[in-house]
Amino acid sequence: MTARRLGAASLESLLGEWRNGGAANEDLADRLRLLMVDGRIPVGTRLPAERELAARLSVSRTTVASTYGRLRSAGYLASQQGSGSEARLPQHPFGRPAAGMEAPDTIDLTKAAMPCAPQVAPAVLRAAEQLPLFAADWDYDAVGLPHLRQAIADRYTAQGLPTEPDEILVTIGAQHAIGLLARVLVSRGDRVVIEAPTYPHAQRAFIEAGARLVPVSVTADGGWDAEALQHAFERTNPQLAYLMPDFHNPTGASMSAAERDRMLRAAARQGTTVLVDETTAELDIDRDGVDSRFVPVSAGDTGATVVNVGSIGKTVWGGLRIGWIRADRSLVARLVAARSSLDLGTPILEQLAVAELMPELDEIIAARRVQLRRSRDRVEELLAGRFPTWQVPHVAGGLAVWVGLGQPVSSALTLTARTSGLVMAAGPWFGSDGAFERFLRVPITYPVDTLERAVERLHAAWLAVGGARRPVMPSASTLV
Repeated sequence: MTARRLGAASLESLLGEWRNGGAANEDLADRLRLLMVDGRIPVGTRLPAERELAARLSVSRTTVASTYGRLRSAGYLASQQGSGSEARLPQHPFGRPAAGMEAPDTIDLTKAAMPCAPQVAPAVLRAAEQLPLFAADWDYDAVGLPHLRQAIADRYTAQGLPTEPDEILVTIGAQHAIGLLARVLVSRGDRVVIEAPTYPHAQRAFIEAGARLVPVSVTADGGWDAEALQHAFERTNPQLAYLMPDFHNPTGASMSAAERDRMLRAAARQGTTVLVDETTAELDIDRDGVDSRFVPVSAGDTGATVVNVGSIGKTVWGGLRIGWIRADRSLVARLVAARSSLDLGTPILEQLAVAELMPELDEIIAARRVQLRRSRDRVEELLAGRFPTWQVPHVAGGLAVWVGLGQPVSSALTLTARTSGLVMAAGPWFGSDGAFERFLRVPITYPVDTLERAVERLHAAWLAVGGARRPVMPSASTLV
């Protein structure tokens, strides 16, 4: 199989502001290594030739050659004469080791996801007992079991959005749903409005579909730039808008009713389909002064086309790969027809388990809110005590806190934290072109004792990069 090749211009965009005041080859090696361990440069990707990258970055070829040499020595590059250099990951505890190879005491905060709900195991056992009833007639299911689609439709209806089962398509998680929608709705060159920062895997799905992204700013304290969002619709005439209006990942912001109405009317005027990601929407903790009852986004009287995506991954357990799309019947039919080139259907046993869990979902979510409130409050307390210069927003729900560091050191901080067994996603993982170096996502989904240990390691890393002083990237030798 031919390796994916990363052009010099694309790599320059990923690097962002890579210089950090040290030797150029060390700074460049540090940033490339972070892109590899974060997955932004996938394993097997062929990097640009030395001469090509040197010209693009306005550095000497010797600098790039030295950079590649450092990465090869540390196990991050494999080079063959005439074949170029391909990204690799070394088998060491603070990179991205193979499954089961992690250091025993490593704390991985890259996932903002809840642990498995206790109701899951009994539901799986009950589902297994039902399996013989479905074994004869159900195998490759590209639509979804009828009683599961009915249960999902009934939940939407109870939440205020009347829905029929044939408006539901069951998918292999929310990311599969987003990728399928990107494949069907987006053609190469189409513009897609997307939040900045945003859920990185959704962004990647649109890029792979050939979309031209139109970013609109979202902040933890101010939410969406409403004027910029409206202008993005009017100026670019986008085919699609991907938005997370409830407990946005990673900022935790939520759109007001007035902002939603304005957004939907702007989309309707341009004929833009609004893809609403509601995977975290029910995880409210304390919406002060606001009715916390979740109401799915609907077109109402705006005339907009709205497609809703949900899953049980964030509320019940990410290990059950079941999500869904709510859309009009004609789009559901198009999506079903397009699935065969991507997958052959959603697993039957997992669908049966989720159907068993649907009547218990309100109970599960209520328990999640209690867990999240406890961990959210403790994280805020810990961060305020250890990092008095950081800006720590108070989130009313969701799965993480989008912390302002006050300095563009997120990559340096996360690289240094790895040396003490703390793995986190740097701020630029949620943006593009090296943006969001001043931010760090801190999940609130882990047990309190784990979060306490994580903050201690994060504090040590903060001191190591200089804290409020001028930061220094860790050298390659400290990461081998």
